[in-house]
Amino acid sequence: MNRRISVVVALSLFCTLFDVSAAKAVDNKILEEVDRRLQHESYEAYRKLINIEPDKSRKEFVLYTVKKGRDKVIGLFLSPASEKGRSTLRLGENMWLYIPNVGKPLRITSLQSVTGGVFNNSDILRLDYTAEYNTKAIKESAKTYQLTLKAKNGSVAYDKLEMTVDRKAMVPQVIKCFAASGMLIKTLSFKQMKDFGDGLKRPSVIETQSPLQKGYRSVMIFAKIKPKKLRDEVFSLSYLPRVGELR
Repeated sequence: MNRRISVVVALSLFCTLFDVSAAKAVDNKILEEVDRRLQHESYEAYRKLINIEPDKSRKEFVLYTVKKGRDKVIGLFLSPASEKGRSTLRLGENMWLYIPNVGKPLRITSLQSVTGGVFNNSDILRLDYTAEYNTKAIKESAKTYQLTLKAKNGSVAYDKLEMTVDRKAMVPQVIKCFAASGMLIKTLSFKQMKDFGDGLKRPSVIETQSPLQKGYRSVMIFAKIKPKKLRDEVFSLSYLPRVGELR
């Protein structure tokens, strides 16, 4: 009898684990599709970042970016002249800033901002969402999915995201970013759908504002995104001084 009970309990536990695993896979499929719709697996892009202050003054940056896989990203500053030649590297949650003539690259963190605006380094060197988050809940309406995402570990910039996804285009409309305390850190708004070619149609503008930086706003504008084959050696500290050769 005891043996029979043990077998039943084991089968019940197995079925429970199987169901949880299957549910998790279904939940993450939406997030995986969002990642796929936002970018190619390996690509290059040109972006303009604009920081707008309460007095309406603006500072603009132009970046050349290359990304491969889920967790390898490099950004190269093309302008303004004071920033030209600087580059940033992200490998997973590790980030570095290279400044010409300064020596070895400097470690930077996800919550810092190399541009000084509302976008932090995690936003500027964005990984695939599935690399950092698991889907914890999904609410559906006729036109959207509302995803609640939880960070996979404590090193991720935001502990929780609330992502509103357009059901037809399968791209974000709004993302609210929260700290572990539950405090809203910032809101990202995705706008102006654009066909970039090569099967990529996505928002070309991302705007952000934060209750922690009242009156400040930052805008990211994508001018060009296209597939590009990249060697793994490109994503290394030793290659940072040569990133400009990829253009």
